[in-house]
Amino acid sequence: MRNPLLGFTALIWYKHRQLLLWLLLGFLVPWFVFLKVAQELWEDKGFPIDQLILEQVHAHHSIGQDALALGLAQVGGPLWMPVLELILMAGLLLAGYRRAALFVLLSTGGAALLNLFVKFMLARSRPQVLWVGAALDSYSFPSGHAMAAAALALTVAILLWSTRARWLAVTLGVAWMLLMGWSRVYLGVHFPSDVLAGWVGSIGWVGGVHLLFSRDADQVRTLWGDARLYWSNERLPANTTATSTSVNG
Repeated sequence: MRNPLLGFTALIWYKHRQLLLWLLLGFLVPWFVFLKVAQELWEDKGFPIDQLILEQVHAHHSIGQDALALGLAQVGGPLWMPVLELILMAGLLLAGYRRAALFVLLSTGGAALLNLFVKFMLARSRPQVLWVGAALDSYSFPSGHAMAAAALALTVAILLWSTRARWLAVTLGVAWMLLMGWSRVYLGVHFPSDVLAGWVGSIGWVGGVHLLFSRDADQVRTLWGDARLYWSNERLPANTTATSTSVNG
């Protein structure tokens, strides 16, 4: 006897596998990780490995790394990141890409607002370690620098995905995210879990915005329609399905 669930899975995967992969990797998995980390902190469990990683990173500090981390802190902070995003939006508007400019605004601006909301919801204190710069008194989770870097990197990669520059954008974007995350841990202003949550939170947010702006939104409706049609047919008696098929034939 045919298994309806296996048949449904095979049908949906065959017709919508690209959309399913995007939904899984660009939306569902990032949000699952983000919410799981937030839940652990909400329940005051935390992550013991956070402190271990902080100590290991600080055990190999140097003057050169101090300068690099402080420079990244400035470039990726609340002053220069909005300037970079505004320059990108202005360039898109001047080139006539108003929809793309709106996508940049909602992706990067929305990620920033989400960051502030979660910070005040969880109110996690920053690590108690010596920082090479000035002390910060704002909340720690999630990392705003990591979240802004990931949001901008993914946004640019999506905008350039249909061009030859897409892999260059992906490579530079991933490097930017990793460097920014490293700098926040190196400076002792964030736990590694803050950085991880910043990355995946932005991926989930930008991935969701992308679904609204792309043809994938229509594909989601098509997927839903295919699912309804499949399970409606599965509920029909076998003779009804056969009769319907013969009439339509």
